[in-house]
Amino acid sequence: MERLTAKEEEVLGFFWKHGPLYVKEIVDKYADPKPHFNTISTIVRSLEEKGYVGHRQFGKSYRYHAIVAEEDMGKKSMSSIIGRYFKNSYLRVVSSFVEDSNISVEDLRRLLEEVEKSKGAKKD
Repeated sequence: MERLTAKEEEVLGFFWKHGPLYVKEIVDKYADPKPHFNTISTIVRSLEEKGYVGHRQFGKSYRYHAIVAEEDMGKKSMSSIIGRYFKNSYLRVVSSFVEDSNISVEDLRRLLEEVEKSKGAKKD
């Protein structure tokens, strides 16, 4: 799947938060000054072309919905970041969190215990 612009991610977020929407409903969710209908329509069509959004036709109108789940998008984004900035090393990621004091050693131990429990549960 292609990468998204910030505006595309923003619009995709409306689908994750509110479910299927018409373009007009997306426009209405913005604070004033609202973006132009055609601008949002173009973004939604771009999301559809990239495979993130689908639609269902109701008469002459289209109601759009997210095809990609928010959690899946998060995992994909995380993998991309790890690949680009950490040379695909999850160890480097965790090490950087420890070094920057974003995670304590105690939290790291608990995380390791949770992973071990999770792996053990999957084997059963």
